[in-house]
Amino acid sequence: MTFQTISVLGGGAWGTALALTAARAGRAVTLWEHNAGNAEHLETKRESRFLPGVTLDDAITVTRDLNAAANADAILLVVPAQVVRSVVTALAPALRQGMPLVACAKGIEHGTHKFMSEIIAECAGEAVPAILSGPSFAADVARGLPTAVTIAATDETTATALAYALGSGSFRPYHSTDVRGVELGGAAKNVLAIAAGIVAGRDLGASAMAALTTRGFAELTRFGRAYGARAETMMGLSGLGDLILTCSTPQSRNFSYGVALGKGEPPPGKLAEGVFTAPVLLEMARERDVEMPISAAVAAVLAQELSVDQAIESLMTRPFRAE
Repeated sequence: MTFQTISVLGGGAWGTALALTAARAGRAVTLWEHNAGNAEHLETKRESRFLPGVTLDDAITVTRDLNAAANADAILLVVPAQVVRSVVTALAPALRQGMPLVACAKGIEHGTHKFMSEIIAECAGEAVPAILSGPSFAADVARGLPTAVTIAATDETTATALAYALGSGSFRPYHSTDVRGVELGGAAKNVLAIAAGIVAGRDLGASAMAALTTRGFAELTRFGRAYGARAETMMGLSGLGDLILTCSTPQSRNFSYGVALGKGEPPPGKLAEGVFTAPVLLEMARERDVEMPISAAVAAVLAQELSVDQAIESLMTRPFRAE
């Protein structure tokens, strides 16, 4: 099984970075962008508005035709989690049986509590759902800086073939069959990154940040176990690795959002998926009786049910217990 042609749906920073990654791996790439202005900019300027100084490879063709994008060996779905359903529904009639559709968004759908792989299976039954996740910033990947991620599909042959199709000297995908674990880690860590940003914005110190990240990982592990994720996946790139990255730098949109909350400033305008994921994550945790105090505090702050100071106090005054 080989994938010589790759389509990337979504011409934002991450979609452009993955298109460049596929091109570096020697694939012929089609980059689909819904927004007419951004598509024209990508096509005529051969650069991304979101990645200054990054030039599109000649192997990348830009299109607004979804049917044209469907004519590939595999498709990377790089649109926000909350619009995945609408894009997959529109794409489905053009897909052929057995085509891998790789979700690269990190989130859980509002209302339905469905993961990205479940949405793909529901809306495009002929496709093979897969997930790409891990500690990766678009700017780093676009510039060819060393990055490692996880690609998961229930069929190991498909996961392995996708890893080989996208792998290069600077981009190393590991393959897995734990689809749920990979997508769960990517979604839950966004909420914890907001918490880490609040700690940084409040200048609570390195000790508090270490404690927050460690206890946040304990929450992530409990949640993963409740929803069938493997322990080794939680310890891997898409779990612990992604958590460490997004809890440590303003390059993370979720971390930056939390910093603004901690400082009492208006949040940045960029999409922070953790804002959408927090209430859903908490509802799902309650369904399986999973204790997630940090995530619950973040959800309460976002819903304006607690102030930042009240949320911090609620965590620090919890009953003492064994680790």
